[in-house]
Amino acid sequence: MKIILISLDTLRADRLSCYGYAQLTSPHIDSIASQGALFEQAFPSDIPTEVAHTSIFTGKIGLSTGVVSHGSPSSFLSKEHSWLPEILRKSGFTTAAVDNLYHLKEWFARGYQYYLNTVGTTRWIDGQKVNDLAKSWIKDHKDEDFFLFLHYWDPHTPYLPPEHYVPQFYDTGRNPYDPKNKSMEQAFNHPAYPFFKHHHYDLLDGVTDISYLDALYNAEIRYMDDLLKDLDSFLADQGITEETMLILFGDHGESLTEHNIFWDHCGLYEPTVHVPMIIRWNENIKAGTRVSGMVQHTDLFPTILEAVGCENPSHVDGQSLWPLLHGTKKGNYDEIYLSECAWQAARAIRTERYKYIKTYDGGPFTRPPSELYDLHEDPHELTNLVSVFPDLAQQFESKLDTWLQVRNGDREDPLLATVQREGLPFKRRIEKILSSHGLTWEEWKKDTRRERLEFSSQLRT
Repeated sequence: MKIILISLDTLRADRLSCYGYAQLTSPHIDSIASQGALFEQAFPSDIPTEVAHTSIFTGKIGLSTGVVSHGSPSSFLSKEHSWLPEILRKSGFTTAAVDNLYHLKEWFARGYQYYLNTVGTTRWIDGQKVNDLAKSWIKDHKDEDFFLFLHYWDPHTPYLPPEHYVPQFYDTGRNPYDPKNKSMEQAFNHPAYPFFKHHHYDLLDGVTDISYLDALYNAEIRYMDDLLKDLDSFLADQGITEETMLILFGDHGESLTEHNIFWDHCGLYEPTVHVPMIIRWNENIKAGTRVSGMVQHTDLFPTILEAVGCENPSHVDGQSLWPLLHGTKKGNYDEIYLSECAWQAARAIRTERYKYIKTYDGGPFTRPPSELYDLHEDPHELTNLVSVFPDLAQQFESKLDTWLQVRNGDREDPLLATVQREGLPFKRRIEKILSSHGLTWEEWKKDTRRERLEFSSQLRT
């Protein structure tokens, strides 16, 4: 048996054709879904990248591991927590990763006999490099039972797809660099601008059309889809498709200007927390299966272990997906809990109909302390109903407090501890940039729109 677990970093579900997107971004991912199972409502427990992947490989939410913040220098995953590659290695699988998460935290290399690092001379990791390394490794180990983790970063900023993918999603008659176009000004004026100038905008050579960035994101997905097609064809050439359990997931999505978030993955809104999850394992999963109930990242851990006949460790938070895949159960949860700590610190409860968000620290964003959305009537989460249904909001607030108390007990809340002792990790990055220009965070936030926009223009030049 072979298991290939593929992380599609920064991929939101609603930009895939198989999840209902009108444009053809994902023909091969669609094909994989048609051959296996697609989970219509899959969510992380914690975002963004560091904490999301930690929950996947432990089967535990951040409150259980204590790893709740992306970029926190004090975060550490104790070895008392079971780690998926370690379990599989001890069970006789050859384990390998084509990945670079080790550069975030050391525990991401645990349990691998082979760790092929994708970091090169630039920060942008082209998925072609992932394919080249993965195909070479698979060819050498195709006769073994193996577990292979692959990590594609292509949909992540700075959105630099091969140029020939862009015209499918952007009118070639338009000029994305037209100086008369002012649609980017709102992004340039955002308090998080100094960070994105360095990590995104400067790499796009002066784009002025906000819709062009949307097209670039779609083009990145389409490019990655071709890479997956190439990988899948290689599996067929090696004769191992039938025995391979192939799992695709998004670690988090991406906000493409929604909720005043410009091309980043923060906020517990649907664009960031509704992610794709697809599993194909021929003859073991009925082709064309669509699971409508809610599931989470943590469910992959027990699902994989059940597939290989391993007993689940105790105290795992996730639930096996096999009852859903066999049609004996609709979903694993009636309500799910979400957490973030990078740009913002917040938690949320999502049910089939409602989402309640509690913000502890909005960072560079202006957020109300609590938000309530009716996802049936307001799927884009535009109308905060806290003042309209205060009793319902209070019920969710109490439920969140109770959940936190039950899960965390008398221990210090790791999310609040991180914010109080270290501050928000990405806010610290902005402060470092601002300090080089003689500004403090407080001064930057207090500036009027025009003053900040003038300073942003100086940074741009």
